[in-house]
Amino acid sequence: MIQGNRAISRSLITSAKTLSYKIADPTLAEMGKNLKEAMKMLEDSQRRTEEENGKKLLSGDIPGPLQGSGQDMVSILQLVQNLMHGDEDEEPQSTRIQNIGEQGHIALLGHSLGAYISTLDKEKLRKLTTRILSDTTLWLCRIFRYENGCAYFHEEEREGLAKICRLAIHSRYEDFVVDGFNVLYNKMPVIYLSAAARPGLGQYLCNQLGLPFPCLCRVPCNTMFGSQHQMDVAFLEKLIKDDIERGKLPLLLVANAGTAAVGHTDKIGRLKELCKQYGIWLHVKGVNLATLALGYVSSSVLAATKCDSMTLTPGPWLGLPAVPAVTLYKHDDPALTLVAGLTSNKPTDKLRALPLWLSLQYLGLDGIVERIKHACQLSQRLQESLKKVNHIKILVEDELSSPVVVFRFFQELPGSDPGLNAIPAPNMAPSAVSQERHSCDALNRWLGEQLKQLVPASGLTVMDLEVEGTCVRFSPLTTAAVLGTRGEDVDQLVACIQSQLPVLTCTLQLREEFKQEVMGAAGLLYVDDPNWPGIGVVRYEHANDDKSSLKSDPEGEKIHAGLLKKLNELESDLTFKMGPEYKSMKSCIYIGMASDDIDVSELVETIAVTAREIEENSRLLENMTEVVRKGIQEAQVQLQKANEERLLEEGVLRQIPVVGSVLNWFSPVQASQKGRTFNLTAGSLESTEHTYVYKVQGSGVTPPQTPSGARTKQRLPGQKPFKRSLRGSDTVSETSSVSHIEDLEKIEHLSGGQDASEANSPERHPGVPTPPEAEQTGALQDRAQRLEDDCPQMRKPRSTDLRFTQPVNSHL
Repeated sequence: MIQGNRAISRSLITSAKTLSYKIADPTLAEMGKNLKEAMKMLEDSQRRTEEENGKKLLSGDIPGPLQGSGQDMVSILQLVQNLMHGDEDEEPQSTRIQNIGEQGHIALLGHSLGAYISTLDKEKLRKLTTRILSDTTLWLCRIFRYENGCAYFHEEEREGLAKICRLAIHSRYEDFVVDGFNVLYNKMPVIYLSAAARPGLGQYLCNQLGLPFPCLCRVPCNTMFGSQHQMDVAFLEKLIKDDIERGKLPLLLVANAGTAAVGHTDKIGRLKELCKQYGIWLHVKGVNLATLALGYVSSSVLAATKCDSMTLTPGPWLGLPAVPAVTLYKHDDPALTLVAGLTSNKPTDKLRALPLWLSLQYLGLDGIVERIKHACQLSQRLQESLKKVNHIKILVEDELSSPVVVFRFFQELPGSDPGLNAIPAPNMAPSAVSQERHSCDALNRWLGEQLKQLVPASGLTVMDLEVEGTCVRFSPLTTAAVLGTRGEDVDQLVACIQSQLPVLTCTLQLREEFKQEVMGAAGLLYVDDPNWPGIGVVRYEHANDDKSSLKSDPEGEKIHAGLLKKLNELESDLTFKMGPEYKSMKSCIYIGMASDDIDVSELVETIAVTAREIEENSRLLENMTEVVRKGIQEAQVQLQKANEERLLEEGVLRQIPVVGSVLNWFSPVQASQKGRTFNLTAGSLESTEHTYVYKVQGSGVTPPQTPSGARTKQRLPGQKPFKRSLRGSDTVSETSSVSHIEDLEKIEHLSGGQDASEANSPERHPGVPTPPEAEQTGALQDRAQRLEDDCPQMRKPRSTDLRFTQPVNSHL
């Protein structure tokens, strides 16, 4: 291995010196200069766009006819920049360019160089492309310990596997070139894929090869022993024997050195022995193949060096943009590789390796190994830190060499086994198990999104696994080189996870209490939405709500919109949102995560009372339209009747223009001012005669009392709504004292108008019954006397005796 590394170093130095001598080419020098200026212009334009966020698109962005005179390079690059960042107001994260660094500029230079090199004469082009392809193949085979291999460079990661399948078909079916698919019909090939393979891989292979879907065989993973993401070798052997008995031909097996989901590695050593026994082509793919460049490699990954082919993706591993993927393979027949498309006689096809050829020389062997080693250290650092955090389950603890860390938040249930990811005991009801699974999935999805926003350099991914549920994946081999992830970012990620755990545990504990409170509240319906990570979802059922319908409800939307506005005005720590119900179009109120102990009963009561008030006010406004319309009609009738009475009272002569004026001058009419006023509160039409006669502003009708609203809770200074009160003797004493003082102030307020109401009291107006308010006031007086006897320190001086009388104005 050491000698191989030295040979690679000497080769890289020699190629670098050759490139330094050739830089004297003026065209090549100008190309590098133009690329540097273009990248600088785009980066400067990006910074200006970020500073001037919200700026409208320039007029040059509007599509139009091709200009006859042409445009300069600056204008064209400005147009490209506007097209790249023009929609940042709508999608601010989708068009942002990563900081690719100097090694990224080298990779981009390779594409420009490829266009320039293709203009050389055929002989020079053939020699140069052959040198580039052979150098890159040699370096990759020695770096990743795949001796005597060939390389195929391709843009699509799955394209190399499709070419390998075509090569395997040509190798196993000698008459395939002549007879074509008739040979396959007589003996159908079988391609074996792991159940943990990337979704859509089998369909892609069948589409590229023209094979029917029965040619695919899905191999299940282990169910009892070993990792649940590793291929079951014993079951695979059984499938191979069954296919042979049915007259099929086992053709190719795709193994994983780091599954797409959790980064687990199949038992490649045993799979290789099985493939050798039955003559099956073994292809290995996965992110863990990058560790072959390190000094220490696990035995399971090291066995991949003995496979028939493997696919590498050095672009994400090394942070190189626009570099191709590489498929390394071993085969002795150049004719078959040419027919399969793995090799080409076109020099331009060989130029695909040029960006990678330049980048490998720029990084050097030490730089390549250091980047891969740094990514593996980040994974180990996060894994060791998460082992010390409660309520976090790591799914790859047994994979010490895996550069992928997958974790999940879980809550231990009574009777559950923490070692099985908090799976409930068998005696629990299936509905409770499903509900707990959905709740944890929603919380993990929320946790992953929060961590992605708080630590964007971590490159986290939220994914759904069939067995474990929703998890968060940290794969620095595919993101660290591009995002520049450091050890400090991992520490920040762990700190953010610890800070979010109280929110998760508190929310999960309050969910069941919220459900019970809502189910016990009148007018509220609990909505079980498995995708909502908050406390819960509630819907208010108004009087006209059709419970059997799933269509949208305009009246309900109006009520819920007003309810959402009222809840947000309370300025609590909870977040409220409105959206359609799960599996329905009806509006609901979604209550977010709880960061502290919440008084759920007060929250539910506030929602119910506020929604009821909004519904009553809405009905009042709807009824008021009809009342006003009828009132206007009645007023028109009464005004017309009053005009007729005035005509009868004044006589016909007074209506004649000249005669009426003379008659009015000799004998003026003392007409009283009569009008009508419409009382919206009482909904009645009243006369305005008393307004002008007695100068009294008011209708004489006592308006009804407004709804009392939700039960107000006594809070301490600075305490936000829906917070539970502190428990303790001091707190209870303070609350009792406040309550006593409020009772005394209420009694004094009721007796404040004693002197003004004595004249109108029931004693001076016999026959008027004692109102209920007086009885309540008497009861309050007795309570106040008892409070004063129990708490002498709370007795307040009074200037007059408390005599409880009720003004008669409200009863006349």
